[in-house]
Order: sequence, then structure tokens, then C-alpha cells
Amino acid sequence: MAIGGAMSNEKAAQGNPELTSTIHLNSLKAVPTEIDRDALLASLSAESAHIVRELEPEMGMLIVLSGPGLGGRYLLDSELITVGRDSSNEIALDDITVSRKHALIKRSGAGYIVEDLRSLNGTYVNAKAVATSSLRTGDEVHVGKYRLTFFQGGK
Repeated sequence: MAIGGAMSNEKAAQGNPELTSTIHLNSLKAVPTEIDRDALLASLSAESAHIVRELEPEMGMLIVLSGPGLGGRYLLDSELITVGRDSSNEIALDDITVSRKHALIKRSGAGYIVEDLRSLNGTYVNAKAVATSSLRTGDEVHVGKYRLTFFQGGK
């Protein structure tokens, strides 16, 4: 018990599943400004590399290359794609570090934009907290503990 009889945050979180934990920012890593697409494709499984090579021009995909959900692939096949912990999201990431409605991915012209939806832990692109950011092949989108790498067909 803390002073005054109140429970510590850790003990309160154990007893209340509605509380959301935070992530450690030291797990974020910088991503190079110039991406070697061939090297990036070589780091994928044969199946994932084939799928990325066959993406239609301007079509996007997120692939989990490390951390929770390793190997998961998410085709960005609509104009607006919600990302969050709630099962109603197009991309549902089941972890307490992900807000129920965490981020939005929008198709914008020939590209994609990720927008944080005022999530508790924030949305990061290449280890930088963003409110809104355009995406390019090789960018790492960090949502809670999930690290999703962005690929776009024809690029």
C-alpha cells in the first residue's frame, strides 16, 4: 500500500484490466533514411517476398518483421484502415500497449499516410513519434509493441 492507503499503479493495474500500460521507448530503433529495397526483400520469408514483389503498383502492405505477431501481413486495400486493440479495427493488434482505436492509415493519392488517433502510447514512424506521417517502403511503424514494416507495390 502506498501512503494514505491507495494502491500503487502496478497493483491497481493487476486488479483492473481496463488500465493501459505504457511501452519503453528504448525499444525503438532508428531506421536508415535510404532503404535498400533488395536487401529488405531478402530479409523476408520467400512467401512474403513473393507477395511484396507481386503487389499492384500503389498498393500497400504492412508486414511484422520482429516482435509480437511476427510474420503477420496486412494488405492496405481500402481508403481508410483503422489499427487498434479492438476487434472492430481492420488491423486488430491484441496487446494492452495498443489503444482500442490507435491509428488510422489513409490512402493519399499514390501513397499512404499514418495518423495517430490520440493513443496513450503514441504512434512512431522510424522511431519518431508522429501525429501524422507519410509512409515509404521500408518505414517501420511502431504501434504499441508491434513493429510493422511498410511496403508499397512498384516502389
